[in-house]
Amino acid sequence: MSRRSRLVGAALLLLACGASTASAASGITVTFRAKDGVPIAGTFYQPSRRPGPCVILVHMLGRSRDDWQALGSRLADAGIAALAIDLRGHGASGADPRTDPGASADLTPDLLDVQAARAFLLNRPDLGITTVGMAGASIGANLAVLAAAADPTIRSLALLSPGLEYRHLYAEAALKKYGERPALMIASQEDGYATRSARRLAKNGPGVREIKLVNGAGHGTAMLSRQPDLISLVLEWFQRTL
Repeated sequence: MSRRSRLVGAALLLLACGASTASAASGITVTFRAKDGVPIAGTFYQPSRRPGPCVILVHMLGRSRDDWQALGSRLADAGIAALAIDLRGHGASGADPRTDPGASADLTPDLLDVQAARAFLLNRPDLGITTVGMAGASIGANLAVLAAAADPTIRSLALLSPGLEYRHLYAEAALKKYGERPALMIASQEDGYATRSARRLAKNGPGVREIKLVNGAGHGTAMLSRQPDLISLVLEWFQRTL
């Protein structure tokens, strides 16, 4: 079956189940709602074979799900589905009227968006998802930790430029609660806060904690474009841990 045929078939399946979709060269656009009703947009990267694992991808503040296109495509090519989402107020997702758009905004409501992505996968048995991991960048990393700590079905984490705290999102206690499940932390050494945070977080919890420090790669998903070998590192991580 051709790639075009697989995408068309997947889009028809999604339409049959009531999700909004549009086929695209980089994946299939899906929409669903967070628990508080905010519409969330995502791109689902479907592998050629099913069933299999899936990784939920959570972007940085002020960015969008497009930052994950290269990693999402690589995961799908390797047989791992990926679901990249736009957090509320970003990209094609709806805004949260309760959230102050100013610099001091409390972003804890964004956790509902990540939880909605997991619920979307649970409610879609036709997608053939067996196990789920999460990757997040900057604030997205903290959201991934918090979501995984509360959801024992999340099997693995990859955290790019995590912080001990971003906008009231505290990672340390959450990673301890995450427990024995594995976590990978990546930071660039000129990014002092992320490096210090990654080193400290790597000491939390009884599970496998791996840390990768690089130089000159910047912050969050910027590292994936500046040092593309990190995409292979994250891919191999999920191949080992999902």
